[in-house]
Amino acid sequence: MKTLKVVIFLLILCLTLTVTLPAQANFCRQIKDQKICILTIKRSAKNHWEYRASVSINGKETPVEVYNCRKEIKIKQDNTIEFFEPNGAGELICTILEKR
Repeated sequence: MKTLKVVIFLLILCLTLTVTLPAQANFCRQIKDQKICILTIKRSAKNHWEYRASVSINGKETPVEVYNCRKEIKIKQDNTIEFFEPNGAGELICTILEKR
């Protein structure tokens, strides 16, 4: 009886140790003097040229913003509109995902 409990315990222990967690792989690029990482990204189902993404620039995370690749604008959470910066996150998102 005791050996059965030990075997079950070892079996459960082995199963819990072999479970792997999903990888957290961020897509990062060094562009000029900035390190830009795409933390989360989701393509719009309605407008295929729009992406909702959160990025980090030099380690500073941004909230989720809408990147419109047709108009080359970014819509922030407070609904303000900004044009893409040269060599910025918007250009990275649109050029990388356009190739796929």
